[in-house]
Amino acid sequence: MTFLVRQIALKSNGEEIVRPSTIEGDELLIGRDSACAVHLPDLAVDPRHARARIERDGVLLVESLGEQPFEADGRSTKSRTIDPAVGAELGFGGHRLTVSRDADSGAPVITVRRIEAVSESAEDIDLGSAFTLKGLLPGKRASAWVFALAMLVAFLAVPIWTYATYQPLAMDKDARRPAGVHGDTAWKSGHLSLAHHNLENDCQACHTKAFVAVTDNACLTCHKEDAHSHIPDGARLLRARGEPQGMARLTQAVASTFNRPQGRCVGCHTEHEGAGAMPATRQQFCTDCHDGLRSRLPDSKLADAADFGTAHPQFRPSLIRAVAADGKPVFAQVSWAPGLKEPNGLKFTHAQHLSRSNGVAQMVRRRPGRFAANDALGCQDCHKAEAGGARFKPVVMEEACESCHSLTFDQIGGTFRTLRHGQPEQVVADLRAYYRGGAPARPAMLSGMARRIPGDAARTASAADYARAVHFYPTRGDQAVAQVFGKGGMCFDCHTVTRTGGAATDGFAVQKVAQNTRYYHVGWFDHTDHRKTDCATCHTRAKTSNDASDLLVPGLDGPGGCRSCHVGEDGAKLAGANVKEPVKSGCAMCHAYHMDGGEPWKPADERKKRAIVTTAVADRPRLPAVMR
Repeated sequence: MTFLVRQIALKSNGEEIVRPSTIEGDELLIGRDSACAVHLPDLAVDPRHARARIERDGVLLVESLGEQPFEADGRSTKSRTIDPAVGAELGFGGHRLTVSRDADSGAPVITVRRIEAVSESAEDIDLGSAFTLKGLLPGKRASAWVFALAMLVAFLAVPIWTYATYQPLAMDKDARRPAGVHGDTAWKSGHLSLAHHNLENDCQACHTKAFVAVTDNACLTCHKEDAHSHIPDGARLLRARGEPQGMARLTQAVASTFNRPQGRCVGCHTEHEGAGAMPATRQQFCTDCHDGLRSRLPDSKLADAADFGTAHPQFRPSLIRAVAADGKPVFAQVSWAPGLKEPNGLKFTHAQHLSRSNGVAQMVRRRPGRFAANDALGCQDCHKAEAGGARFKPVVMEEACESCHSLTFDQIGGTFRTLRHGQPEQVVADLRAYYRGGAPARPAMLSGMARRIPGDAARTASAADYARAVHFYPTRGDQAVAQVFGKGGMCFDCHTVTRTGGAATDGFAVQKVAQNTRYYHVGWFDHTDHRKTDCATCHTRAKTSNDASDLLVPGLDGPGGCRSCHVGEDGAKLAGANVKEPVKSGCAMCHAYHMDGGEPWKPADERKKRAIVTTAVADRPRLPAVMR
């Protein structure tokens, strides 16, 4: 069987709105509960007040489910049998239900209509209005005007008065507002960052003119020594951005009208966004120029860049190409590629020293506690980070090498005499002095087989050590010099030695050793952030490199490449299974904007000042960072 239920509501003009619905089944529930088929939101109605059921003869039986009665044609009852063809009117609180039969389908029709409350038990009585001070208050219009006037006084008149009665010395960075209540702080949209926390209650320090946006001059009052234009030619910078189109053109015109031109400091350094670190510059600020830069500035030498994970040019490390006569290296910037070489004057091989099975590893195992690991050498045994952790100190022979590569050539009592490292002329002089006047009582220990072995055992070397040296080395000074600089000698084993006509070193020249302390000069990299990562994760060629000139720094892609982890600002979702732990990497993570003499990658003595760069990533792996 089927019931037709029609809910009738009235519009404000008296017009009826009919919402019909069809209820399948032989019975339906009537009550205040929303689960009832006939839902009557009335406090005078029980949650499950009554049930209407169609009997076999087609009549409708309506009966109460509890003690609460209902009205049927004006009489209170708990049960009533109704013939839909005849019809009836039922009353439940403030609702009237009319029962009839549908002319087309013959189904019972229940029409629900809300009427005015006739008793205080009906829901139509607004209980809130019975306990209100509405009659004692002014009307809505008057209240609205009073509230609007109060807002204007509190948030417009008072702040303007505060500003007008306090005018600090124009653009004076040391001026501070006296303590007290300041009405213009009501306009503050949020707390200042930690960098500007001391200006929290001094709005005029930056907002120097009423109703005028913060100007660059206000910023340069304090930052005149550490803020420099990215491109000196402002017009060229705007050309690099390109002409705005569509709505962007209109937005720019409106901004310029209200003293908000492109390229302002606050366009990048946003404030009033919380009391933490100043938010990092959004990548879009950089890509506005660098994405498609070559098409807008054809004479530019910079490649286009949009996102580190998807569109970034290959790295260009600065490599040593030669060493000048004064020992200073000559650098050249080249595009990174596998197999790049960097002559540094050494014959050192990483593979030999990092092996876990050769003689080097055996030597480490014989000297427990001397090295970081007890089974083989590790990177940290020779490469020591600077105090700031950003770069590594140059490897010093006396600190990292001499414990294994001894320069001892004689012993007097318990004291060992060593050749002067890095001073070939002094080496020649010492050897000739040693052989002056004929052969000494003991030949010098100049070969790998005759030199003392590493460690404390050398201090107890026996006479047999010196006896073995007699077989390998001549006893005259000139031949000893040739031997130490020749194949198998102390110098030749580690350094590039050439024959020259110089007399000071008997015709031998040792190539100056040059160590590169910074390969990438336009991007910032900090080893401190990677201290939990094994060195070989990035420097993948170290354990297999048999040539000291092999370039071991990683590039953009490939094994150990930066994109193995860093996937750009929005590229983490594109990494998929290729990146185990993707790191979101915006431009500001590696690049600084104000790079005028204070670049953090320069040696400290070449920098004009200390540069501080603050960046952050919501999930940012790091920063703020102090770049030393």
